[in-house]
Order: sequence, then C-alpha cells, then structure tokens
Amino acid sequence: MNSFVYDIPTKVYFGPGQLHHLGPELAAYGKRVLLCYGGGSIKKSGLYDRVAAQVKEAGLELFELSGIDPNPRVSSVNSGAAICKKEHIDVVLAVGGGSVIDCAKFVAAGAYYDGDAWDFLTGKAKVGKCLPLISVLTLAATGSEMDGTSVISNPDTQEKLVNADYAMRPRVSFLDPTETYSVSRYQTACGSADIFSHILESYFVPDSQRMYMLERVKEGLMKTVIEYAPVALEHPDDYEARANLMWASSHAINGTIALGKECPWSVHTMEHQLSACYDITHGVGLAILTPAWMRYVLSEATAHKFAEYGVNVWGIDAALGQMEIAHRAIDATQRFFVEALHLPATLREVGIGPERFDEMAQRAATPALQNEAYVGLCAADVKKIYEMCL
Repeated sequence: MNSFVYDIPTKVYFGPGQLHHLGPELAAYGKRVLLCYGGGSIKKSGLYDRVAAQVKEAGLELFELSGIDPNPRVSSVNSGAAICKKEHIDVVLAVGGGSVIDCAKFVAAGAYYDGDAWDFLTGKAKVGKCLPLISVLTLAATGSEMDGTSVISNPDTQEKLVNADYAMRPRVSFLDPTETYSVSRYQTACGSADIFSHILESYFVPDSQRMYMLERVKEGLMKTVIEYAPVALEHPDDYEARANLMWASSHAINGTIALGKECPWSVHTMEHQLSACYDITHGVGLAILTPAWMRYVLSEATAHKFAEYGVNVWGIDAALGQMEIAHRAIDATQRFFVEALHLPATLREVGIGPERFDEMAQRAATPALQNEAYVGLCAADVKKIYEMCL
C-alpha cells in the first residue's frame, strides 16, 4: 500500500444532550455567526430554536443563509460568501445534512475570495484561507461533517463538480442520532445507499493499494449499513440503528478507510453527471449505477476481489468458484438497494432515457477515470454502463 499521513482534525460531539457545547465552541472563533440551513425542517423539528438559543446564550450575533437546495447550487455559495464579507462573519455554522454542509464549506472559502466560487470547482482558483466551520448534522449520508470534500451544482452549465481541501474540514461537528428520527423513509434509504457506496468505492482498489486491516474495517462498515438501514426504515426512532448509520457515515468518508489509496471513485463520477443533468437524488443514482458498474468491470482479473466481497460481506459460500461468488455478490448488492431500501433499479423508473448519455459519458470520462480508476473507463465504457441501467 502507499504511504499516508493520518490527520483528521474534526472534534465530534456524538449523542444526545451535547448541543449545550455549541455556544462555547462558536465563541472560540468570534462573535459573528453565519447560520446556513436548507428548508423548514429544522424549524419544524425545533432544532433551529435550540441552536439559536445556544448562540444567544453565548452572546453571539446571528446571520442567516437559508434555502440551500438538496443539490447545493453555486448561487447559494456566492450569496453566503457575500454575507460573510459584508457582515464580517467570524465563523460559519451549518445545520442540516450533507448538502448544507457542502455549501457552507465553500461559503467559508469564498469569504476570502473576490471572484465566483465556481472557480474553486473548475480549478481556476485554489482554496486558501477559510473561515472556521462548525456543523450540526441532521442526516446520515454524505459524511460531509468530517471531511473536506464538497459537491456543488451549477444549473447554468448543468455541471456538478467536486473539490476537496483540508482547510474546509469542519472544526467541530455535532452528531446526535435522535435528530435523524424525523428523516423520511426515502431520505433514509437514499442516505444509506450513499454511505454504502462511499465504502464500496474505497473497497474496490488495486491490490497494491490494499491494507488487510482496512479491508476488514470496510467490510464491517458495509455490514453495518446492511444490518441497520432496514431497521431505521421500519423503526425510525430506533436509536441503535440511527447511531450506527450516523457513525458509519462519518467513517465511510472521513479519510480513515481511504488511507494509502489513490484510486479515484468511478460510480460517484458517473452519478454526478446524472444528478447534474436530471437533478435526481444522489443516493438513487448510486443505487441504480452501482450494480451495473460492478457487472461491467467484473472479469477474470477482478473476480478475486468481488469474491472476497461476496464471502466477507454477504456470507456467500467460499467453496463456490470465484466467478460464481462474484455474480451472487452483485445480485445481493442490487437486491439490497431494491428490496431492502426500496429504491429504483433502473433509470427509466426515474424518467431518464438515453438522450443525453453521450454528453454525460464525455464529461464523466476524465483522465483520472480513464487512467487511475480501479478499472479504467473511457467515454464509450461509461455510456455502456448508463445503457445497462435502462
């Protein structure tokens, strides 16, 4: 495996009854707070009032950026950055799911940049200094509460791009599983598919980048999602299920399981084109694409990894041949998405046809996807995978 640096600086308050630490944590960075959130869900749940009370009790001044979309738009980022500059914001507070936190990350970066925040995504500008960011998580899915990665959409160009920087990692995150009790079945299912996909993308890497200990950790995380996602769907206030999903979500992408890995993600790259063009829920796109990608890249050269996955994650009989185990593992993965999580199996089920496959495939087939992925994929390969999803 490759050498690595282990540095995950986010301080986490996990569990109920921790929000009283929010005021002092914010005050450590200054007096002027920009609260970022989405729709009205945090007001309906009472979380908004509890957060505002903590800010007031700490003697801080509160400003707001609301209306952040599920696929956060660069226009929201620019609006937030403008507030930071105008109001001399000291610290950014994101209250919501991964979309809100993703938006807040580039708001924090944009506070020190005079141009369009989209420049960070296209590579025209590099993230430099950032305002400190604190998050209060309400949805187990993206893991954005412990990483420096952000995905932003631009409706004008119909692009959805990702960038990451150490400076954008939240300084502090509050993870209370009880705040996810009110998350709908659909969003719980989509979030669980996202968690599972994050782990899977780190699992399927070249043998030279593997570490035995981390492979077993990844398998344990995947089995956790398989075990507890259906429980959370049927019993939304089951604390054990919600807590396991929330902590698995953080560890799926906070950098721990990707240590020593330099392999870009394939399914996420393809899905970002889907949700950029059609604005579908990210987890749905992943659930549809993942089994198709698996079937496409399965070969004699990769069968041993799929067999390892089938035996250790799905409990398939190790005495079967590698290729048989591989096929059964892929089938089990799709059944999990469709039968356990009740997500669509095909693109046609969500109203997507082949009309834009060529365009999406060209955008997805980056040099990294072609040359550095677990199995290199050119535009023609990506198009075939999209077609397999119809």
